[in-house]
Amino acid sequence: MGITVDNTLPATTRWLLRGKDGRLTAYAPAADGVLRWTESRVGGPGWSGPELLGFPGILPYVAVAQSPEGYVHLVVPRVRPRTDGPDDLDLLHALQYQTGRPIRAWQTMGNPHGKDREAAARIGAPTAVMDGSGQLQVFVHNAKGGFSAKRQSPTGKMLPYGGATPEDTPVTGPVAAVTTDNGETHVLAPADGTVLRWRLAKADAKPERAEAETEPQAKAEPGTITAERTGPGRATYFWRDVADGTVRAWRPGADPVALDGPGTGPPAVLRTPVDGVDCTILAQRRTDGRLAIAAYPTEDESAGLNWTTTGEPCAGAPALALDGRGRIVLAAIGTDGALRVARQKDEQGLALSAWTRA
Repeated sequence: MGITVDNTLPATTRWLLRGKDGRLTAYAPAADGVLRWTESRVGGPGWSGPELLGFPGILPYVAVAQSPEGYVHLVVPRVRPRTDGPDDLDLLHALQYQTGRPIRAWQTMGNPHGKDREAAARIGAPTAVMDGSGQLQVFVHNAKGGFSAKRQSPTGKMLPYGGATPEDTPVTGPVAAVTTDNGETHVLAPADGTVLRWRLAKADAKPERAEAETEPQAKAEPGTITAERTGPGRATYFWRDVADGTVRAWRPGADPVALDGPGTGPPAVLRTPVDGVDCTILAQRRTDGRLAIAAYPTEDESAGLNWTTTGEPCAGAPALALDGRGRIVLAAIGTDGALRVARQKDEQGLALSAWTRA
């Protein structure tokens, strides 16, 4: 069983997660559901799956977030065809409590535009993060040129949609979000000639727009923005430049830095020590479909980086995670729909072992 990539939907990179028991789980979008592969034991190499976590009408896109307890939240768009106008489109949510265990039943999260079916049909793909209180936050580009947000209460109830709309420059694509180690959630969105930024100071706070002068002058390709915590209360944001397809890195207060590596889709990001040095690991899908991986000292983009090509052509975007033995794992979905994994070798540096097919 494999996936069929829908190029009209953006790719995601946060689809490889380590559970409380140390085993990795990979999630991939599929028609009418989400495919799941689970490590058979900590550190692999065996996997079970894929199994389909299905529901009729689910589109091949999934946003994934993991709570401090290890619970995995899956958020997907679902379409229900209508003959009397635009199809109904809403978001569905499911929760996995333990690695490899069944998920709770899919539940609707509605649509930020309610019964306005024409507007509802124009929402973007969702992104999901855990906020500073450990609850789920979901953000989605809406039909009004802004973004809508839905938050989970401490009791697990989904609260009504909120969000924000910029007064000057409309959002042009899917938003990205990250929660820093001080509990703030930051939301980034592509716009014409810039990247818009909002801050939620705490879980139940309203989004506050950043000062215009702190928003970078950049042409970010929609659907490619990602982020990683890289310092106390800070995150580094990455996206792909529209003009040349190369990766950019940015932190507020500085100009975006070019990291070369032309490719497609969002770059996967992981922060972890390599040979005792705090490093940021990047992986991406090149223009020829193969993967490339690179590393540099965290927040020191001036040190430069070298992209190393690896593996066969893949679909969508890659994912990065640490396995239960602390090794860097690079994962991809092959063009045949199968999961492929390469792990860091037990030696110095970032050398990867041979790719294996799950």
